[in-house]
Amino acid sequence: MKKFIQFLLVAVFAIFLFTGCENDPTKGTIALSITDAPIDMSNVTGVYIKVNEIQINTSGSDWVTFEGFVGPQTFNILELTNGESAMMGSIEFEAGQYNQIRFILDAPEMGGGSNPSNPGCYITFTDQPDQPLFVPSGGESGWKAVGAFKVPTNGEVAITADFDARKSVMKQGMNDFYILKPTIRLIVDDQAGKIVGGVTNIPEGVDLIIYAYEDGVYTESEADLPTSDTTSQFPNAITSDKVDETDSYCLAFLAPKTYDLVVTSVLDGVFQEVLGVVEDIVVESKKTTSQPIDISTL
Repeated sequence: MKKFIQFLLVAVFAIFLFTGCENDPTKGTIALSITDAPIDMSNVTGVYIKVNEIQINTSGSDWVTFEGFVGPQTFNILELTNGESAMMGSIEFEAGQYNQIRFILDAPEMGGGSNPSNPGCYITFTDQPDQPLFVPSGGESGWKAVGAFKVPTNGEVAITADFDARKSVMKQGMNDFYILKPTIRLIVDDQAGKIVGGVTNIPEGVDLIIYAYEDGVYTESEADLPTSDTTSQFPNAITSDKVDETDSYCLAFLAPKTYDLVVTSVLDGVFQEVLGVVEDIVVESKKTTSQPIDISTL
């Protein structure tokens, strides 16, 4: 009898241990990272953002705090280019479909009439003092990142938020103040691929920037200079990269689609011309597409 009771206790404990360790059948895990595309301004050395909190939109106006992120944290997003990313955290979350995440920033509000001495978001240069980065809507509403992702039951979805400093940092006014314009896309990592390659016959004395467009979207008007301080050149580009000192480029975190690459020249940070377009580059999930570019054949 004593042995039977001992056996029964062990069995009950094992059942309790098994059920206690079993995953919640209604939840999955979100792992969130951030990345960036290079900025056009050649004298900029850093774009620093201070994130206080991250929230996930559950439905309509309902936002839930992303508890896996421990803030505040400051990131120089210019360090997160060429396919680099930084992990922000992971969290167990209700399984289902989601479309938005927002980043609550420690940013000075535009129109405050003062130049903050210690802003949470700021920009650094090679040839001038640091400048604060203002957010027109203030820090409360945050930066919204848009892109559909599904949290699987008892599984994990890894997503990356692309901040795209080229589109997000805008210089305004005669006094050279800078604003942050929300331009963030969400990419599901295991659905993303990238395009890489070497570039040959580069004209002397210029830098090259390559823009990735969804197939058929690019038109010549994309190269027009902005008509206002709140728009950017090549506004519909998905991402971009500057050809580096090894004459190579990397366009990362691309959804599986067909793309056109627009190759441009830049002198001292100033756009010169579109050198040509490489069309119909197919990107597949979790694969690297190699696309060498010979400037002489564009």
